[in-house]
Amino acid sequence: MKFYNRDDVIQLTPKWKGERFDDGRPRVSDNVVNRIAQTTTTEMWKPLYVRGYKYQFERGFLRSNPDKPVMCGRAVTAAFMPTRPDLHAYLLEFGHKDEGRKGNFNQWAIEDLVKDDVLIYDMKDKVYEGCPLGGNLTNVIASKTGQGAITFGGMRDLEQVQEIKSAQFYYRDNDPTPFMDTMLVGINVPCKIGAAVVLPGDIVLGTVSGVIFIPPHLAEICAIDAEKAHVRDIWGFEMVKQKKYTAAQMDSPWEVEMWENFIVWFGASKEADPYQHLKWEREIADARAGIVRRGMDEINAEEEEVMMTGLGQMSDSKNDPNQNTRW
Repeated sequence: MKFYNRDDVIQLTPKWKGERFDDGRPRVSDNVVNRIAQTTTTEMWKPLYVRGYKYQFERGFLRSNPDKPVMCGRAVTAAFMPTRPDLHAYLLEFGHKDEGRKGNFNQWAIEDLVKDDVLIYDMKDKVYEGCPLGGNLTNVIASKTGQGAITFGGMRDLEQVQEIKSAQFYYRDNDPTPFMDTMLVGINVPCKIGAAVVLPGDIVLGTVSGVIFIPPHLAEICAIDAEKAHVRDIWGFEMVKQKKYTAAQMDSPWEVEMWENFIVWFGASKEADPYQHLKWEREIADARAGIVRRGMDEINAEEEEVMMTGLGQMSDSKNDPNQNTRW
């Protein structure tokens, strides 16, 4: 056995056709990760839900750092179970002797973390004697990833963790008890975090609303959908405030005149500058033809647009104009 197996990770994520990390996880481009970091939970939820991904969001977390509004990175998962003495002893010995690991189970998934990873601890909602992270390990995670971790369980040393301003840690509750009577059964394996199903390499978006997990092969499609919704809302909210259009008009399929006015604003407004990579030809053509796409028609059109634009191949270089854009 192995605590994580590259071939297993690749087998679990067959829809991803791009670059991978050495551990087999899909490596969604920095460009797409940074763009997702500018979106909201709801904007990410919709394109997932309409594609049948209904179990990607979990609420009810506490956050260590309210000054860091967004956490976004690539998932590294760690699955835990309650201790069974014979299996616990074997797994601990195997990790130490065969894989050269040190310390306890809760430390092992931290060893190979890299920048923009988000470590996911599936602790089965255990808080009492279920705190895999405290002051020491959270500082290590913060320094390695710049993002943080999500613990579906407890957090200890909360006063120390709250002093970390470079990362964010989501947890169910805090408790002074340590990590006890729990064993690690897999790294980079499927996990269930509340209602959400998480795979290694998923893009993790954590906000004040909760955490949502985006499959790698849908990451750019979701980013485009979210960006379009966001920039349309910027214009739409202003139009409603000015009483040029009603909220009902904004929430309905837009008339041709609305699209034409939006495009004029889109080309001239500073607020629209971060979104100039977006294309609107399909939406305008549909409006002029009286076409309202629903269900699979809408999904197929969005996926065709991603294929046509090739945005997924955009460079991660420092010259990328979208690399550090914030909304």
